[in-house]
Amino acid sequence: MHNPITPIVSIGGRVMLATIFVMSAVGNKIPNFEGVAGYMASAGVPAPHFLLAGAIVFLIVGGATVAAGYYARVGASLLLVFLALATYYFHDFWNLEGQEAQMQTIQFMKNLSMAGAMVFIIANGSGAGSLDGSGAAKQETSEKESF
Repeated sequence: MHNPITPIVSIGGRVMLATIFVMSAVGNKIPNFEGVAGYMASAGVPAPHFLLAGAIVFLIVGGATVAAGYYARVGASLLLVFLALATYYFHDFWNLEGQEAQMQTIQFMKNLSMAGAMVFIIANGSGAGSLDGSGAAKQETSEKESF
């Protein structure tokens, strides 16, 4: 039985999940490009300007595709790569002590939970109310009609 609330809740969940990624790009990384690249360099990230530009693309494209549910598995994969690299370079609590270690552990766990959400989308797709889902439904309907 189809629940009419499911697509609304699914869309809301995808939008909430994607918001942190898109806002990170457009609200911080793009307007503070040089400062963020400098911070990346100080953390040991190689080719920080190039990788920052790539991160911005991954964040915007990944966030938009997850939110829309259009090629969401691809977008979730982009975001998973971003999370893995950002977590390794910036939330290395295992190299810290005291309060800084505590703060970075929290950030690490936050990223771990978001990475889990990306793995879930990669495994299960974008869910109800997605453009991927509507395309699959249309294709399935047209295949049935052709027989």
